[in-house]
Amino acid sequence: MLRAPTTLRSLLSARRAASAARVAPSSPSSPSSSPSLARRRLFSTSQIRAGPAAASAGGGRSTTTTSPDRASSDGARKKMIDLQPPKGTRDFAPEEMRVRNWLFGHFRDVARTFGFEEWDAPVLETEELYVRKAGEEITTQLYNFEDKGNRRVALRPELTPSFARLILQQGKSLALPAKWFAIGQCWRYERMTRGRRREHYQWNMDIVGVDGVEAEAELLAAIVEFFTRLGITSADVGLKVSSRKVLQAVLTRYDVPEASFAPVCVVVDKIEKLPREKIVEELAGLGVTEDAIDGILAAMEMKTIDDLAALLGADADAVKDLTTLFSHAEAYGYADWLVFDASVVRGLSYYTGVVFEGFDRAGELRAICGGGRYDKLLGALGGEDRSMVGFGFGDAVIMELVNDRGLLPESLKTGCVDDLVYPMTAALRPAAMAIAARLRKAGRRVDLVIEDGKKPKWVFKHAERSGAARVVLLGEKEWAEGKVRVKDLASREETDVDPESLC
Repeated sequence: MLRAPTTLRSLLSARRAASAARVAPSSPSSPSSSPSLARRRLFSTSQIRAGPAAASAGGGRSTTTTSPDRASSDGARKKMIDLQPPKGTRDFAPEEMRVRNWLFGHFRDVARTFGFEEWDAPVLETEELYVRKAGEEITTQLYNFEDKGNRRVALRPELTPSFARLILQQGKSLALPAKWFAIGQCWRYERMTRGRRREHYQWNMDIVGVDGVEAEAELLAAIVEFFTRLGITSADVGLKVSSRKVLQAVLTRYDVPEASFAPVCVVVDKIEKLPREKIVEELAGLGVTEDAIDGILAAMEMKTIDDLAALLGADADAVKDLTTLFSHAEAYGYADWLVFDASVVRGLSYYTGVVFEGFDRAGELRAICGGGRYDKLLGALGGEDRSMVGFGFGDAVIMELVNDRGLLPESLKTGCVDDLVYPMTAALRPAAMAIAARLRKAGRRVDLVIEDGKKPKWVFKHAERSGAARVVLLGEKEWAEGKVRVKDLASREETDVDPESLC
């Protein structure tokens, strides 16, 4: 019987010695005797089933999410707990985590390609951080409560206020320009629609310390790079661009008080979602005059920068900013992605200049991403203002688009294992462990069959579900000869090799 020597070579030596010393009559082996690869061709094509969802004999999980009441040890009936997560939230089983990690990997790769560094902060923040400057709509959607220390706290609804807090925390020690990115979980108690949940993950990229629209141009280039990596083109998605300064100039022309600017922005942000009469009603409810409402709506319908220049003058800040930005887009090579749309103002109250949002050209999805300049946010939080610009990109909407376009890689439908190591008997398990350890040290991703009694049929199906490229199988006879059998699952080729040559 095999012991457990400390190296693969000693295991092979022990097995060869045991084989040489064995004396036994030559007789056919019974079906229950130790398996041998020489007697059975285990890797037949018929045993490799197509499709990752193939059911496995002796393995796999039930997909049932409910269960009848069960009797406890004292005979009382126990009701099964609700197996669904809270409304608007999600579980991430391994299949979903593969997709999430793929998406987040693209987020991180793009940000690092553009020279950004990653940051993070607590999901739980003080309520005041959002009440101060985020805007009325988002404050009504907060998951907020009083903790056990009688402090008002909230789950973060977005990342920008936390980012601003960290920038203030750095003080004068912060080297400028600062380019930071984050991928964080956010919470909003809002009405759920397609691509909108009550919890989501958000990718943010922000630049601090750059006054000009060169910062906006760089961020838009990063967004386009991300879309391109996923296989999304400018025929699928566009980027609407405008400036808060457009609306600000119109309100000034009609003597609308400065205090009304943020509430008016919230209403204008709904122009594509609500009928015109509803927009008029809400603006009137803010005390905006009829002439001012007509002027606002006329300005928001402008679709070219030439129209904007005719309204505000060629020297207006908004006109100069947008003209320069579109020129930079030509230099980067993504001008075909941009669309000027004066109605884009974004709903958050802290934006001060250029604003933008990604949209589905087919019109089937809500805004895919959005951002802009927010030079006054630090001052609103009690600090010294700095030039700041950034964007937020939710995971839920982009995955709707990826699925609609069939852009999810086939490789994500299975696991991420390179090799499956299968000892056919318990006596060969120490040798299988040694082989698995050796392959892992070589950088291979290895799954080891560690349960007794698993049949070849189960092994092959398990290998396919896990995405294994090959199966390394240990049979009694082959191991006695110092060999293991390797099955390449793509080519269906089988080879008996020295286990020490595996890599």
